[in-house]
Amino acid sequence: MDLSSRIQSRLFIRNLMKYILLFLLLLAAMLFFGFQYLDSQTMIFQPLNSGLLPCLPLEPSGLDRWIRPISKLMHNMSDEELFWAASFAPQVKNYPFHRVPKVAFLFLTRGPLPLSPIWEKFFEGNKGLYSIFVHSLPGYQSNYSVESVFYKRQIPSKVTEWGKMSMCDAERRLLANALLDLSNEWFVLLSESCTPLYNFNVIYKYLKRSRHSFVDSFDHPGPQARGRYNPLMAPLIDVSQWRKGSQWFEVDRKLAIHILQDTKYYAAFNISCQPPCIVDEHYFPTMLNIETPHLIANRSITYTDWSRGGAHPATFGRDDISEEFLRKKLLDGSRCLYNGQLSAVCVVFARKFAPSALGPLLQLAPIVLGFGTVVD
Repeated sequence: MDLSSRIQSRLFIRNLMKYILLFLLLLAAMLFFGFQYLDSQTMIFQPLNSGLLPCLPLEPSGLDRWIRPISKLMHNMSDEELFWAASFAPQVKNYPFHRVPKVAFLFLTRGPLPLSPIWEKFFEGNKGLYSIFVHSLPGYQSNYSVESVFYKRQIPSKVTEWGKMSMCDAERRLLANALLDLSNEWFVLLSESCTPLYNFNVIYKYLKRSRHSFVDSFDHPGPQARGRYNPLMAPLIDVSQWRKGSQWFEVDRKLAIHILQDTKYYAAFNISCQPPCIVDEHYFPTMLNIETPHLIANRSITYTDWSRGGAHPATFGRDDISEEFLRKKLLDGSRCLYNGQLSAVCVVFARKFAPSALGPLLQLAPIVLGFGTVVD
């Protein structure tokens, strides 16, 4: 090989080494900055130890976004925001998903539910056909186990006063929270002293087959009815339209939304029905009698004993509860209209039961009421 050829060969090798070195430098730079970028992305997606940036679950983007019940009942919506959100009603009659209608049980309480064990037996085996909402005094902390049907079923609550509009506000608050679940079709207002009188299947069918909502509404000339009418309500409400009824109601979804949407009658009652006018005995019965009389049965499905007189009904304790008491006093009572026909089943819940009544109720429930386990 001559001198010229050797020089050209060395130059070629030198240039090739330069290109290889440049390529290696570029590759090293890419790897360095690439690892830096990946490390920064890892830091972004990892939650900080302080817990200030937790990973949030992705919200559903399909139909589930609208039909899935909220996972937590506690929220920070005001009543105005809650009622607005709950008052939406689909205008298309047919649902685009398989909807199983549920009964929403609305418990208006001061604190604990002493009769919860009998309700646990009542709900047993009926998951997916009911939901539970509890309005208690603010700050009350329940201690139900994770297995209980009442576990984390409290809603944001406010103080209620007997005979005042705050009581109706609590009832509307219960309705509104329950309406957020599109599967809830029937809404039953109950107290901590209520008990079911039939098994779940009987009550579910009773509500499902009824063409009316069960709101007690009647006219009476006495001092505890028309005697509470305030002439300042005219001309919006005439004395002939004034009604009284039991606080404990059952309404369907259509009527529940109607109750939330009302502002006209609410304002009138809030101003002109102050104690001794008991607003929760007059507001809904009067308003619904005027607005939707064809949708209500004018009776309650919750038994209450007023035979002893006074401002409050009788309370039944341990010594009152027997098989004869349940069968004759509660279940074998008067006749009533159900879908235009006479029926022997007029009430499916009863009150007021003291905590001491729980033991005998649990013993008699499988024998008389049709649910629970027989205790030897």
